[in-house]
Order: sequence, then C-alpha cells, then structure tokens
Amino acid sequence: MASAVTAQVQSNPASAPQLQRGIVKMVLSGCAVIVRGQPRGGPPPERQINLSNIRAGALARRAVQGQPDTKDTPDEPWAFQAREFLRKKVIGKEVYFTVENKTPQGREYGIVFLGKDTSGENIAESLVAEGLATVRREGIRGNNPDQVRLCDLEDQAKAAKKGQWSEGGGSHTIRDLKYTIENPRNFVDSLHQKPVNAIIEHVRDGSMLRALLLPDYYLVTVMLSGIKCPTFKREADGSETPEPFAAEAKFFTESRLLQRDVQIILESCPNQVILGTILHPNGNITELLLKEGFARCVDWSMAVYTQGAEKLRAAERSAKERKVRIWKDYVAPTANLDQKDRQFVAKVMQVVNADAIVVKLNSGDYKTIHLSSIRPPRLEGEEKNKDKDKRFRPLYDIPYMFEAREFLRKKLIGKKVNVMVDYIRAATSAMETGSIPAFPERTCATVTIGGINIAEALVSKGLATVIRYRQDDDQRSSHYDELLAAEARAIKNGKGLHSKKEVPIHRVADISGETQKAKQFLPFLQRAGRSEAVVEYVFSGSRLKLYMPKETCLITFLLAGIECPRGSRNMPGGMQVAEPYSEEAAIFTKELVLQREVEVEVESMDKAGNFIGWLHIEGVNLSVALVDNALSKVHFTAERSSYYKTLLSAEETARQSKEKLWANYEEKPKEEVAQLTEEKERVAKYRAVYVTEITDGLHFYAQDVETGTKLESLMESMRGEIAAQPPVEGSFAPRRGDFCIAKFADGEWYRARVEKVESPAKVHVFYIDYGNREILSSTRLAALPPAFSTRTLPPQATEYTFAFIQVPQDEDARTDAVDSMVRDIQNTQCLLNVEYSGAVCPHVTLQFTDSKDDVGLGLVKEGLVMVDVRKEKHLQKMVTEYLNGQESAKSARLNIWRYGDFRDDDADEFGYRR
Repeated sequence: MASAVTAQVQSNPASAPQLQRGIVKMVLSGCAVIVRGQPRGGPPPERQINLSNIRAGALARRAVQGQPDTKDTPDEPWAFQAREFLRKKVIGKEVYFTVENKTPQGREYGIVFLGKDTSGENIAESLVAEGLATVRREGIRGNNPDQVRLCDLEDQAKAAKKGQWSEGGGSHTIRDLKYTIENPRNFVDSLHQKPVNAIIEHVRDGSMLRALLLPDYYLVTVMLSGIKCPTFKREADGSETPEPFAAEAKFFTESRLLQRDVQIILESCPNQVILGTILHPNGNITELLLKEGFARCVDWSMAVYTQGAEKLRAAERSAKERKVRIWKDYVAPTANLDQKDRQFVAKVMQVVNADAIVVKLNSGDYKTIHLSSIRPPRLEGEEKNKDKDKRFRPLYDIPYMFEAREFLRKKLIGKKVNVMVDYIRAATSAMETGSIPAFPERTCATVTIGGINIAEALVSKGLATVIRYRQDDDQRSSHYDELLAAEARAIKNGKGLHSKKEVPIHRVADISGETQKAKQFLPFLQRAGRSEAVVEYVFSGSRLKLYMPKETCLITFLLAGIECPRGSRNMPGGMQVAEPYSEEAAIFTKELVLQREVEVEVESMDKAGNFIGWLHIEGVNLSVALVDNALSKVHFTAERSSYYKTLLSAEETARQSKEKLWANYEEKPKEEVAQLTEEKERVAKYRAVYVTEITDGLHFYAQDVETGTKLESLMESMRGEIAAQPPVEGSFAPRRGDFCIAKFADGEWYRARVEKVESPAKVHVFYIDYGNREILSSTRLAALPPAFSTRTLPPQATEYTFAFIQVPQDEDARTDAVDSMVRDIQNTQCLLNVEYSGAVCPHVTLQFTDSKDDVGLGLVKEGLVMVDVRKEKHLQKMVTEYLNGQESAKSARLNIWRYGDFRDDDADEFGYRR
C-alpha cells in the first residue's frame, strides 16, 4: 500500500487512536475498504482499512494463472450482498477512521465513520445490524463499550432474522460469477448495442476497465471505444513503467467510475477485445478523458463509437487548443498559417490528378491543392511490371484513374470551391533505391462545393482510398472519420476500386505528331463538322492537346485564322526568347478552355501532323476571343473562312483599345496609306537603347532606355529581399527552361533562364535582362521569387542583328568585326531602328547617340563586313548607301578587301568563300 493518508488530529487524549480523514476509493468486501487522500499534483496515497471485530463473507476469486492447483472459488453466502450494501453506502464518500491495531504483516484494523467525526454512522455497526456481518466474539473484552454494542446489534439481527440470520436463506441469491465468455463476439452482438447495467470492478488504465454485467454477473474487460490513454508498460522483470500521464489518467477514471453503478453499451468485439462506451449520470467518461488531455482518438475503434465520432474529435480538439496534459507540446499543423491562408474561396482551373487541383486565388495567383488523406488509384504488384516497353500514361493506364479525374473535372472545373487547409506536407527527397520518388511541399486541404466534401464523394464512389496514419500523426484531414466511413460504404457496396468486376480499360490512341495516322483521321474529322472534345493541355495561346471521346484519340490542335505570340522554345541555334504577351495569351486560353468540354471544327493539318481549325466553348470562338482581347492578330489565312469578318471586327476593336499587342500601335492617316500602297517608304523611328552584350555571330542584345528605371527598381527590390532571406545553397534543382536567379562573378544576383544542364556542376544559364551567358554550378542558382517574375517585368535584353550586313565566315575576320563593335558600342547608349524582320531576330540599324553616324555603315566602310543586298523598294536608298561604302573600302583594300574582291575567287587559301 501507499504511504499513510493525511491525518487530522482531534482533541482526544494522547492515548486514544488518531482520527484520520479520507475518501473511500474501493470496497474490497463487506469488512474491508481502501481509503485515499486528496490528490495534490498527482494520484493521492491510499491504504486498506479492515473493519475491527467483524467478519463478512469472502467474495469469489479467480484461479491464479500459471498455478494449476488453484481453482475458481465462489462467493460465500451473503458476501456479495455485504459488499454491495457497503459499496452503495460509502463509495466515493468522505469518511473518518481510526486505526486500532496493526499486524506484523502490515494489515490495519480500525473503525470507519461515515461523517465528519465519531458521531457519524459506524459502518461496522450498520453491517452487523443488517445481518450482513458477524462479530468476532473471541476477541471481545467486556470493558470495551464499542465491542459490547456490536454483540448487542448482532443479537438484535438474529432476533429479527435479518440477512444471514433469515430462515431458508431469505433474499440471498447465489452469484454465479462468469469469468469467461465462450464466444465474446456473439455475446456482444446478442445485446444489440442496448445499454447494460454494470458495476466497474477494476480500472487497468484510463481507457481499459473490468466490469460486472448485471443481472447475469458476467465479468468482462472493456476497452473504451475510440480512444486510448497512456498505459503502463510491463518490463522483463515484471515491473511496470507508466507512460507520461498514465497514472493521472487512471486516477481520473478510477475516481469517477470505480465501483459505481453505470450503464455500458458493448459496441464491437474485434480480435476478442470488447469495445464499449460507459454511460454515467454525470457524463461520458470517454469524452471527458479526451477533453482533459488524458487520451487521444484512435482510428481503428472510432467507427464503432455509437455516440458519434465527431464528438470525440471535438473533445480532442479542445484539449489540443488548450495544450493540456499529453498535448502540452502540441503544435497545430496550420499554426504558422494566417487565417486568410488557412481558409479561402478559390476557382478551380485544373484537375492535376485524382487527388490534386490547381486553383486561382482572389489575388490572381495559382496554387496547387492536394485533397487531404486520400490516395488516388495506383498500380499494385505485378501490374507495375507489365508492358515496360510501352509508354506509360497514368491517366489511361491506371485502373479508375480516368474515372476519378473525370469525376473531379465535371464537378469542379471552373467552379468556386471552399478550401480549408488541414496541413502542409513537407518536401521529401527520393530514396536511394529509387522506389520512392521525391515530392515537393504539398498543401493538403478539405475542398467543399455546395457543402459536399469532394474527397468524401470521391472515396464513396470507390475512386480513391483513405491513407492510414500512425496514431501520433496529426497531419490528416479534419474530416478523417467521414472519409473512413465513406470508404467502408464503398467496400461494402463494391464500388470502383473495391469492385470485383473487370477493371475498365481505356484504349486511347495518341496521334499527336503522328503524320501518317493524322492523315487517316483528317477526312473523317473534316466531314464530322463540329466534334466534341476535352482540352487536355494548353501548350500556348493557340496550340492545344485535345481528347476526342467518340474517336478515343488525342490530337494536337492549332487555332486557325490567328497569329498568336510565340512562347520561348528550343531552336537549333539556342533558346528562342518568348514574344511579348505570349505568356498572357497562354494563360487566357488556359483559363477559358483547359479541361473544359468544347466543340472543334477541323479544317486542315500541317506537315507535322497537327490539326488546324476552330474551337468553340459555350458559343465563344477561341480565335475570336484571343483577337478581341488583343492577344492575337488576324492571319491572312482567315480570309477564306466564314469567321473572317468577325475576326476583323474583333481586331479593329482591340486596335482601338491600344492594349497589349496594340499598345504601341499608331493609326496612319488615310491619305498616307493610299500613298504607301503606290510606293512604300522606309520608316525611320529611332529609339534609345543600351547595348549590353555582343555575340560572336555579330548579334547583340540591347535594353530599352525607356524601361531602364523599372529594371533598376526591380533589381534593387529583389536584392533586398534576397539579402533579408538568403536562398539555401543547393536547394534549387535546375531544369532546362526554368527561370531562376544566378549569382554572377560580381557576387550579385540576376534574373536568368536555364538553357542546358550537363551536371549539377555545369549548368548553362542565360541572363535575360543583359543577354550574356555563363556556365555555373547549381549551388550558385536559386528559385526566382514570384514577385520578380517575367510577369512582373518581361526580360529586358532583346536580341538584334545588323540590317544590310553579311558577316564574313573567316573566324579572324569575324573576330575583328566583333572587336570593333565591342570597342565602339558595348555598354553604351545608341539609337535603334527596326528595318525588317528575320528568322531569329529583327534586323536593325544602329546610330551613335551623339554623332548620329550609322554603326553598321561604319563597319562596311572599314572593310570589316560585306553588304547584304535587299531588294525591297523602300530600302533601296539605304542599300545604295551601304554599297557605296563597300566600294570605297574595296578601293582602299581595307581589312577583308586587302587581297582584292575575294568573292570572285573560290580559292581557299584566301580564307574566304562565297
């Protein structure tokens, strides 16, 4: 036993036994109780008090396990009634007691009073008076008034034939105590989850108890449904080590339920473990344990809790928020998020997978949201190894992935949804074995529309499964129990992934870029008129990938009748810089048609096997919409279509708005237009530029002086942000085409684009605002902060080459020309005029700011380059001037002309060829 209960000394003579106070924790029998003190910072001390001078019958005992000689012993007559009389009278009540005698073995005998002092009810006398206990007369002393009174009370009970003195046993019933139940599951099912009267006989820990079921006296061990308290771990030497708060949780349950009359709902019996809920007039112990931080919810038994799992989750959530007991160090998964980032309304733009969507926030930013706690369909076991040579397409090759994606697409695309972030799953790196890939940081949330939880709907149709977590893993859906219930329904009804039918197969032919297949499909699609399609992907404003459901094929589709700005792309000569507003056009098309059901009219196809035609969505012609929003221009091929007039009208409206593509458009007077039709003249509209880089091929990069202040402001802000939050070295994994920031040799960060990745130590980058290139280690690269992306400020370095100039093929001669240019114009301000377009970049003339001398003409006059003769009439004046300069250089035998006109001689020894 524990140390003595706190004593309260009365003003009795020193020789009198000390009067002490306590609370009755348990009644062991009709003549023994366990008394405890008041709790102070933990479970209180307790002691067993045996009632002096009386004896009650012994209660039934179970045979000791491991000792075959011992047997179950039944109740002695009236033993149970004596225990019950005493239990109902004193359990949980405050009593005062004196210890009169203590044996060498430590057993204590005394008198217990139900009240505040010795004037209270003497419970030993009450037991004897009711005939439920006998007096030990062998130790009676005639001079002890208390003992004499016990003998008188016993005589009175005999005379009144009370209790065990009654004739024929009276109301005594033999208690047939049932220690074991042959089939616990059938026993639990037979009760049909109806409340059963019971007495709690023992508390193993906060959530596991032993109960006596009435009226049949079944003694069963019950585990509380839906929760688990800290337990006592049994060590190898037989000792027990309590987990944190295990003793406190046990005392919490003991002090409220031990030997109390309760009702129990026996709810389930998995693996011979009986699960139940204990109901007491003062409350539900399961919910109280959770609310006070003595227990946590457990998923495997939550489903059988008849009072509603949401009550348990709410109680646990309350304890977490208050950080009590086992949750004292708890940090909520979304504790670091602002309220506006934790719960918001957004528009669904794309369904990425069967468990992820891309939404557009009110700010205009895009965010990928993963549905909490669910797993999309996936290949298992042998299926992973099938057809390794075949190109794997998850959407069509994984069973039920297409159905899951379609369910989400039809329900969500283009709709506004409520997003409640449940947790942020941290980024993970790939396993060395390659079995588990790397995942970026993921925002996991519960997404609802019209009050419907989309994840729950997906699971209930058998199109996703619920992730099982470790019990201490709190990163899960806030509606996890509903997901489990939905999965249970899907399994029971054999829906989707849980169906025993053959899985659906999607044989989808991808004829994108397959010229021969496309030729076979073309006549059919042309005859079909308008065909239904789903936009699977948007490459650019006018280039899309479509799924044709009737034809079960994928095609690449180009919008007819328009000229849309081109995005950046790889060319044989390097990465082609995106044209202005190409990104805006792509975003416009994505927001309007991505993953929407559309109608297409196929007119023709190009030599690469891409179909060309018109796309309609809800009565809107996408080609017309792009032109109307100043993101495309009408192409001359539209003249033969029925939409030509509509396109021209839309272009005229866009031109008048002077936005985007038409921002710098200046409408020419009608008379001037008439004059130009007769003879077009060269337009000299020079603008100030700053030359930043010159290439070996005599191309150069220049920045517009007009936007220079914007670049300076952006660079200053960007470097300030980087200084405040320096990027983690090596955290950026470069991929070709990615925009990033790179640390140049001067130690400063600049905006760049990745052009090629040879290895982590050799990454080719292009500085988009200055035009120079460099090979760097990936440790000198970092992600481009969104606030400084190309959407905020387009790349400032534009590539140009000289008009009317032909660069010599000889390396030495070309080097001389480049050196001359570097010396004269690099890092200086010049005046630039676009003369005509080229395959790679515009051809321009360049003038010195001060003298207005033509830089290109100067190179010709110095004999460093040749003239490229153009035949356009409006350029002939310039061409003649350049040819005259070339003739003067030839006459003076300058540089490339020092051996005469080498173009008339094919000899290689001169180093030049035509």
